Amino acid sequence: MAVAEESHFGRAAERLGMAQPPLSQRIQRLEKALEVRLFERTSRQVTITKAGTLLLAESRELLARAEALKATARRVRDGESGLLRAAVPPDVAGETVAAIVADFQGHSGVELELRELSTAEQLAQFAAHDLDAGLIHHPCDVTGLELGPVLRREVGVLLPSGAPAAALDEVPLASLDGYDLVLFPRATAPGLHDELLTTCARDGYTPSVVRHGQGASFIRGLIRSAHAVTFAPRDAHAGDASSDPHLTWRPLAGAPLAWRQSVAWPRGRGDAAVSAFTEAVTRALHHTAGAAPDTPPRPLHLRPAAEFWL
Repeated sequence: MAVAEESHFGRAAERLGMAQPPLSQRIQRLEKALEVRLFERTSRQVTITKAGTLLLAESRELLARAEALKATARRVRDGESGLLRAAVPPDVAGETVAAIVADFQGHSGVELELRELSTAEQLAQFAAHDLDAGLIHHPCDVTGLELGPVLRREVGVLLPSGAPAAALDEVPLASLDGYDLVLFPRATAPGLHDELLTTCARDGYTPSVVRHGQGASFIRGLIRSAHAVTFAPRDAHAGDASSDPHLTWRPLAGAPLAWRQSVAWPRGRGDAAVSAFTEAVTRALHHTAGAAPDTPPRPLHLRPAAEFWL
């Protein structure tokens, strides 16, 4: 991460408080262990490779989780209490995860046990009293839960660079007709899955085949080889599109699709730690993912079973 962000071994070594030769040796050992080249080196500059770019986001997430794990171990060792069991969905980018963890640790004396769980898995763990707070996708059944601010993330389309629609600045949904659609499995967020397909059909796009996938590499492979597209916010696939010349991310004309998310927790069980997590998630999504409050001009009412805006 340090070498990628500094684009210079000397500056990265200074930032890490170490000499440059050991840093270069560590990078070489890492490249050998991963069996990929992470950087192209010249006498004047260091440039991250495509493989390095793809691994950078996961590296940030791994470091954030490692720090959280070490902090939890220290509290267990010292006999201290205070643990918040929280979750975020798999589509949250590594940069956002790292920002949430750093923010929460900086403003709370409670340790954060952060899990990667779909909305459906979070709802099940809330019901089993195994989760204290989580970032969920709407619409979903929020019975028995309290909610933080609902945040909106505009969703665009990731499509093959050779597709005619890739040449547009904004892509109408109807122009995707004829392409298969890759979506997250319905069981992970049924309400969002159905709402998304309904909106597509209403706007003139009914995919002949809906394929399901979650892993970024698997989804990229389907898009490149199966005449398919997927929907995601810009931050979730910015690295894919910038590092893979075969893929292009474009916003959708009229912004018909969006992820609406908020932190949820069991009713009556909110405390200072839950509030700190809610604030950390809100700030992280705003700064790293461009999320904004979802505040339509008309009065809003929540329907308890499905949580659609009425």
